[in-house]
Amino acid sequence: MPSQRVEISDVAVSPDHFIGGRRVTSELTFEVRSPLDWDWKLADVARGDALTADLAVSAAVKAFDGWSSLSAEERARFLHRLADLIDDNIDDLAVVECVDMAMLLESLQKRVIHRGAENLRNYADLAAGHEPRRWSSKGTDNVVQRMPAGPAVIITPWNAPWLLSTWKVAPALAAGNTVILKPAEWAPLSGSLLADLAAEAGFPPGVLNIVQGMGDEVGAALVADQRVRRISFTGSPETARHIGVSAARNIVPFTAELGGKGPFIVFADSDLDAAAKKAAGQYDDSGQVCLAGTRLLVEESVSDEFVGLFDKHTDAHVLGDSRNPSTTISPLIHPDHLARVEGFVDRAREAGETIMRGGDRWRQDGLWYEPTLIRPRHNDAEVVQREIFGPVLTYQTFSTEDEAISLANSTRYGLSGIVYTGSRERAERVGSSVRAGTVWVNTFLVRDLTAPFGGCRMSGIGREGGDYALDFHSDLKTVQISQGSVD
Repeated sequence: MPSQRVEISDVAVSPDHFIGGRRVTSELTFEVRSPLDWDWKLADVARGDALTADLAVSAAVKAFDGWSSLSAEERARFLHRLADLIDDNIDDLAVVECVDMAMLLESLQKRVIHRGAENLRNYADLAAGHEPRRWSSKGTDNVVQRMPAGPAVIITPWNAPWLLSTWKVAPALAAGNTVILKPAEWAPLSGSLLADLAAEAGFPPGVLNIVQGMGDEVGAALVADQRVRRISFTGSPETARHIGVSAARNIVPFTAELGGKGPFIVFADSDLDAAAKKAAGQYDDSGQVCLAGTRLLVEESVSDEFVGLFDKHTDAHVLGDSRNPSTTISPLIHPDHLARVEGFVDRAREAGETIMRGGDRWRQDGLWYEPTLIRPRHNDAEVVQREIFGPVLTYQTFSTEDEAISLANSTRYGLSGIVYTGSRERAERVGSSVRAGTVWVNTFLVRDLTAPFGGCRMSGIGREGGDYALDFHSDLKTVQISQGSVD
């Protein structure tokens, strides 16, 4: 383990890469600052390059034969040990994640960090409990087997680094692959702690490697390496196009979750107060949630009543320091992202869209932006069609169910949707008609880890979750044995 560590809220964190079971430095570094106070520099973090990428892939290749030769049950024991260590260190992990990317500390302590442990346990148990498909046909006995695919590169975003790192790493490891994880450069620190816990859990060197740096530098080198056999990415469509070129060049399976512009459809027969409260909840984490229902579509006959209820619940939000239990809306991740969100609202104002509430920074000396609601002049407006990824929602009305579905499906995205209705028949009908990877009815963000997860259209390709993720990280093989030819 490294001698050089930085103290972050009394937690020692290494700023170096973790490759082949040891810490590795780089000549260059990059600054990581806290969104809670941009004057607070957390660390100078090792900035990887092509040489770093080669070292990490080489370590993963070297470790692959030993790790892949273990049974799923043996690998599960490692994953369970790591999960137990996560639960033992929730407070340290939570405070580092909080100051690194500004998610609410209370949410991290009570739900999010433990969910990382559950990710590991669930995939470990799914892999260990897998029953291969067996059948007889045409005089043969057949079995479909999963074979570990090889080293996997996993690239995660800044908005939920701990949650998504464990969500993606777990099935890759459980399937028998070795992993190179590249966390986002805006929030890399919880990934460093994950490496420490994996080492403490006894993972063999090279099974899990963490490489930090810029996407167009070390990230590009990782996905271009011909020895890599799987790539899993969450981020922007623009970056996914570049990764997809490398994946196609090397014939490497590739999954990508690329954000959303989810509809939040409210019918007149729904519990309007529950719908309005959940709609106001879309401002949680400052709207930096890809699954959020950012386009409010409300039946015209209840529009005024809904807006009144929505304003009441939005007024209850508290903007502030994410470490304060009373805070419900955290700052945005980075000054560049604040400027991006601000730009969307400014252009909407200039285009004549109606700013129904918000529309400005909360404080000029911080990264907070007011919960904002915009009524566009038409459905082609930029704020309707493009992902803003901030505390900015749009508001539109509809008269018929068909119009609601048409509006819901009118963007290039298709990650998620939310429907509020009191009718079972409408719930099933509209839920089936919305083009999205996940549709929630009268709820939001309830996730079954065995269900498929992913997007349609520009929201991504492939599916994660449950056996879908384990199959992605495996090469499937059919073995056929002639009946009566062996004892």
